[in-house]
Amino acid sequence: MPQQSLEQLLSRVQKPGRYVGGELNSIHKDPSQVKLRFAFCFPDTYEIGMSHLGMKILYGLLNSRPEIWCERVFAPWTDFDQELSQAGLPLYGLESMDPLSEFHILGFTLQYELSYTTILRMLELGGIPLLSSERAGLKGLVIAGGPCACNPEPLADFIDLFVLGEGEEVTLELAELYMESLRLGDSREAFLQKAAGLEGVYVPSLYDAAYHPDGTLASLTPKEGAPARVRKRILRELDRAYYPDRFVVPFLDTVHDRVIAEVMRGCVRGCRFCQAGFLYRPLREKAPGTLLRDCRSLCESTGYEEISLSSLSTSDYSQLEPLLGRLTGYTDQNRINLSLPSLRIDNFSRELVEKIAAVRKSGLTFAPEAGTQRLRDVINKGITREDVLDSCAKAFAGGYTSVKLYFMLGLPTETEADLLGILELAQQVVDLYYRTPERPKGKSVSVTVSVSTFVPKPFTPFQYEPQDTLETIDQKHRLLTANIPSRKITLKYHESHASVLEAVLARGDRRLGRVLLTAYRKGCRLDSWEECFRFDLWQEAFAECGLDMAFYASRPRPLEELLPWSHLDYGVSEEFLRRENRLAHRGEITPNCRQSCAGCGAARFGIGVCLEGRENQ
Repeated sequence: MPQQSLEQLLSRVQKPGRYVGGELNSIHKDPSQVKLRFAFCFPDTYEIGMSHLGMKILYGLLNSRPEIWCERVFAPWTDFDQELSQAGLPLYGLESMDPLSEFHILGFTLQYELSYTTILRMLELGGIPLLSSERAGLKGLVIAGGPCACNPEPLADFIDLFVLGEGEEVTLELAELYMESLRLGDSREAFLQKAAGLEGVYVPSLYDAAYHPDGTLASLTPKEGAPARVRKRILRELDRAYYPDRFVVPFLDTVHDRVIAEVMRGCVRGCRFCQAGFLYRPLREKAPGTLLRDCRSLCESTGYEEISLSSLSTSDYSQLEPLLGRLTGYTDQNRINLSLPSLRIDNFSRELVEKIAAVRKSGLTFAPEAGTQRLRDVINKGITREDVLDSCAKAFAGGYTSVKLYFMLGLPTETEADLLGILELAQQVVDLYYRTPERPKGKSVSVTVSVSTFVPKPFTPFQYEPQDTLETIDQKHRLLTANIPSRKITLKYHESHASVLEAVLARGDRRLGRVLLTAYRKGCRLDSWEECFRFDLWQEAFAECGLDMAFYASRPRPLEELLPWSHLDYGVSEEFLRRENRLAHRGEITPNCRQSCAGCGAARFGIGVCLEGRENQ
């Protein structure tokens, strides 16, 4: 890309540091000396993408191979998007400044359904045909992975292949296969047929979908030797898996601007709404020694002065106390702060308060999820009102004056009493503060109630449940707003239109490809940003394509219905999900994986907490 032209563009945009590259620890290679150029594409802004741990891992992993050069690509904000378009300049990789059309593979991470139109925008800005059927030859292969790949069907028209599950091993296998296909002169079709033979790789063009007259899926038939079911990939030993010893240090403040140490993958809890808790089963842990090594090397290579111990539920890490004992010696000596996100209410201790107080004295977040015990049992949250109040009491005694409580609205079987229970619980927390003798003297308490709309997701027991309609969501918002009992309580809720579209895309079929393309052509992109989101344009796109949002979002599904993702295997059986759905409607809880095995199906992997259970038998 002409450097002078780029400099002129950057002088007219906000935050030009997003687009210049050259950060500490970024990796530069001679393109003439590599066999495979890989663009890791994050369909959101630089600040969001640079906080993503998966990008850090795959960027380092791919670049550890001398014959592969992986570069980073982020979605431009609206100002730079406009400047690129007007100047006729392409979207480019940050390391080389070469356009996307120069790369062999473009790999997108699917973290959020509302990023889908942004993927199309990045492809078009990079000079890549949007439809996979319009691409020829091996160059410009578009792949995608991440949690939203568990239902890839809405993107089937645009993505050449999807990676299901954990990407470290299969991404390298794909790279090897691709370089071999380049050497052999294979066609794109020949390569895709070979790729479909790798465990964890789904090629949508090798499957034909048929629908019943009522619009439900009738069949998804494999062809040309593709497997009938595609099984996710999983790392068997985290301690032996690749983990970077350096992160690219951004020029700008990012969402998570710190060392991230991944303590474990998976979760022992069985919260019935939580997709990640099922997708990443079974739970596997890293040893304290491995984590200490990771933290030291990353702090030394980046200069960061904060470490975050990351997982779906960090306080469930079985060796947390020994880890903290070893880690705090290093962090105290080097004046490095320690952050423990994702703490469970029911194992929140005074010791943990002391560990995190230096970093998070401004406030703590707890997630009761539901306002009554009845509904918490429906969702299998596994906590009680006493757990919530006990954790808040420890926080107040530890010097905290601000607590954020996270709830969901529209959960299955929810009643008005459940909604009002949210405010009742918040008021009990306020009252508790003033009954706590060790509370900070002379300071008032602040309780923020954050309410998000429930979105049913694939591979959860609630994948069959309807989402509330927009009208019902608005009614519930008004009910909560009208009944706030104290000025100490602040109520916040999320944009409901975005939640509805999220539900549509999360459980959609491949007919939504036409809707995505239509919405994109109307101007939809960066839909996860409130200032960019245009629900009216999405409504127009659905109407023009003859499809109904309510069919995907608010329609209850029979437990026997063939779902668009039924041919994908994430290790959790449909029988288990149906059984958990029935238990939810009876208000019965399922013990967590360390208490007893619920027979979800993940034991077939023979690793992690499932192996612990077998050893204890």
